[in-house]
Amino acid sequence: MSFIRPEARIFFLKWREVLIGLVVLLLGLYWVSGSGILRWIGVAVAIGGGILMYTGLQRGRFMSERGGPGIVTVDEGEVSYYGPISGGIVSMSDLTLLTLDQVSVPPVWVLHQIGQADIAIPVNAEGAEALFDAFASLPGIRTDHLVSSLNGRSAQPVVIWAKEALTLH
Repeated sequence: MSFIRPEARIFFLKWREVLIGLVVLLLGLYWVSGSGILRWIGVAVAIGGGILMYTGLQRGRFMSERGGPGIVTVDEGEVSYYGPISGGIVSMSDLTLLTLDQVSVPPVWVLHQIGQADIAIPVNAEGAEALFDAFASLPGIRTDHLVSSLNGRSAQPVVIWAKEALTLH
């Protein structure tokens, strides 16, 4: 038996890093009001709390509702998707292009690699929240563009990231 409503549980799971960062920030600010070395430790703790809040905000905005088709796993730089119709595995180092297709229902991340079939992963697939860290590891990716594209609407696929050597024409 759970004493927490399912909606509240989902909210706290989605925004847990922001909430933890807020607590750390407030603790740091409390210590800043002290004196001596505690003041300098408080500054460092407050900065760490602010950074944790910022990254938690991006992760929270990245997460979408669950219950979509398939299962996503990320292990040592390899993304695996096991779907009801298709699936595949791609190493993040072999990825050449990452797009978001919002025309599909549900919207899908499309991972392109040379010589292999594209992998389309629904944004609400089970475990899709792990893709944020995998995508953030791509060199030169702008996570703010990643999150804003996910929360926006587009009538055509949006290029999130492309390998530098690839030309898009």
